[in-house]
Amino acid sequence: MSDKMLQFVRQGREMPEKRAVPQRREDFREIYDAFTPAAAQTQASRCSQCGVPFCQIHCPLSNNIPDWLMLTANDRLEEAYELSQATNNFPEICGRICPQDRLCEGKCVIQQSGHGTVTIGSVEKYITDTAWEKGWVKPAKPQRELAETVAIIGAGPGGLAAAEQLRRKGYQVHVYDRYDRAGGLLVYGIPGFKLEKNVVERRVDLLEQAGIHFHLGQDIGGTVSFADIRNKHDAVLVATGVYQARDLSLPGSELRNILPALYYLTEANRKDLGIASDHMSDELNAQGKNVVVIGGGDTAMDCVRTAVRQGAKSVKCLYRRDKSNMPGSEREVQNAEEEGVEFVWLSAPEAFVGDEVVREVLASKVHLGIADASGRQVPQIVPDSREAIPADLVIKALGFEPENLPKLFNEQGLEVSRYGTLQVDETTMMTALDGVFAAGDIVRGASLVVWAIKDARDAAEQMHAFIKNKNTAAA
Repeated sequence: MSDKMLQFVRQGREMPEKRAVPQRREDFREIYDAFTPAAAQTQASRCSQCGVPFCQIHCPLSNNIPDWLMLTANDRLEEAYELSQATNNFPEICGRICPQDRLCEGKCVIQQSGHGTVTIGSVEKYITDTAWEKGWVKPAKPQRELAETVAIIGAGPGGLAAAEQLRRKGYQVHVYDRYDRAGGLLVYGIPGFKLEKNVVERRVDLLEQAGIHFHLGQDIGGTVSFADIRNKHDAVLVATGVYQARDLSLPGSELRNILPALYYLTEANRKDLGIASDHMSDELNAQGKNVVVIGGGDTAMDCVRTAVRQGAKSVKCLYRRDKSNMPGSEREVQNAEEEGVEFVWLSAPEAFVGDEVVREVLASKVHLGIADASGRQVPQIVPDSREAIPADLVIKALGFEPENLPKLFNEQGLEVSRYGTLQVDETTMMTALDGVFAAGDIVRGASLVVWAIKDARDAAEQMHAFIKNKNTAAA
């Protein structure tokens, strides 16, 4: 083992510097500065190189974290990049948006001994950003071209990862998406202060250089027939993600300026991208307004921090449980608090009040009762505790559910679970339709980008096996 490792006993945990709060409240740029080479090497050297790498075990992609940390500490950065990208199609994206505090860093062995976790995500970001700067990142070039074509429906992280994997094998890959840009939620769902859009755009450009064909603005099931796509390609992967917002039906829900989170974030991201929108209106702008966001996940954090940057008068986040039970990243909650967001813990909305336009949210205090079968304490309303919270804009960030794909695609052969997700064979990842596979959130439900990448890589292998077997049988 390199003598540069196990430095956690001498070096403390340090993150890259954050931009000052007054500065970062004014724009949508990422809030963390880049590691210097010396700082990246120092932080990587804190790794204990433990015999059982729990960081790797708890990474959905099983990234070889200890080895690329050791290579970084020893200034062998190109090798570190090669190792990092071997298991992850988008390491610079995961380094920015993965909730490391719940995955790799949260399971770091030295964290358990009180020394503070290795800053795995920041080092991962540094490795790949450096690789881009040095020209080490190259488009996938297959050893030989294959005649077979595959279709990917959905240009989000899962669809893009599968597209790259299949292109590496030589397939002619066609990606179809409803939006005008590839990237899915990476572009239109996640704000720039967490993931600047040029980071996604350069990846998409690289995939195009690899020979992947993008068909954007495609209405599958409408102007573009799902059946036609099946007929044109040897295999199809459905990787649409889940976009239908969970709703909260309360008295007053019909009032104006009560919006689903994704609608709000999509339009804010379009504005940040400089794209004119026919839907852009005053109701989507938080400037000068009292904003109330309902929810406790990462999407809620994206909404409250977006509202801050739009110049909201006040921003409150209502969540029916306490801080320790919040599903979102602790780091994101901390960033939001620093930027002036007020969290109203143990609070449940019960009605919206206003005259055509919402003016108040009526919310009651919550007591966490006995745990249910899931192990989580059940929220219970405290009697006579209702209070009125001023609100000129209410954003519902309650999570996402699958759209009705059999209806949307006009294909009743697609079978769904009771949750609306596509049903697939657990081994082959194939749906009830021969040659049609599915992966990512549309199968597992709303989850993390890193899981979408993992599922898509697995699906690509199954599609490859399916096509090979079909060719063998036809021979």
